[in-house]
Formats: sequence, C-alpha cells, structure tokens
Amino acid sequence: QVQLVESGGGLVQAGGSLGLSCAASGRTFSSYALGWFRQAPGKQRVFVAAISRNGGITYYADSVKGRFTISRDNAKNTVYLQMNSLKPEDTAVYYCGASTGAAQNMRDMRAADYWGQGTQVTVSS
Repeated sequence: QVQLVESGGGLVQAGGSLGLSCAASGRTFSSYALGWFRQAPGKQRVFVAAISRNGGITYYADSVKGRFTISRDNAKNTVYLQMNSLKPEDTAVYYCGASTGAAQNMRDMRAADYWGQGTQVTVSS
C-alpha cells in the first residue's frame, strides 16, 4: 500500500508557472506507475499525465502537452508536475495517483489504485 500527499498548489497568473510535488510513503514506490489528474468545479476528474516506473516513458493529455512535464525521483519517493504557460482553464484540484498497472493505462482514472488528497491550482486571467 502507498500513501500520497500532494503539495505546491496555489494562485498564479495566466502565463505563469507552478510546480507540484507528490510524496509517497512506503518502500515500494518504484513498483508503481504514477499519474496526475485534475478536477475542475462541476466536472469529472480527468487525466493529465502519467509516468512509468523507471521514469523512462511519459504520457500527456493533449490539453497540456508541451506545457506540463511529469517526472519522478524514486530515491525521494516523489513525483512532480511542472506546469508552464498556465491558462485559466487549468484551474482545478490536482491529484496524484499510483497504479500497479501500466502507466499508459492511467489515461483512464480507474486504473489508479491509490489517490492523494489533492491540491488546488488557480490560474487567474
């Protein structure tokens, strides 16, 4: 089992940058594929990005491709999401998820076995 805790959310102006972190407990961090998801008010939670166990393969939603970067440090049990060129439509609660399955399957949020509590990101216009 793994516990996930997100941090780094906040308020930023459009065009700005923000970095999120998700720290995990447990000694088997490297055995999980990891992903970031977001949920805007009144909308469903959707996929943002995912990364394979060794960090060698990444996947992105079309809406964030070229602007967001997912990475992980297995030595620090942490996954990151660097968000650049932020837009007001990026405003949402961001969640990290961990999966015992393949990273590519995390495009479907049902693939996540564990979730963090979320962190709010607000982008002002």
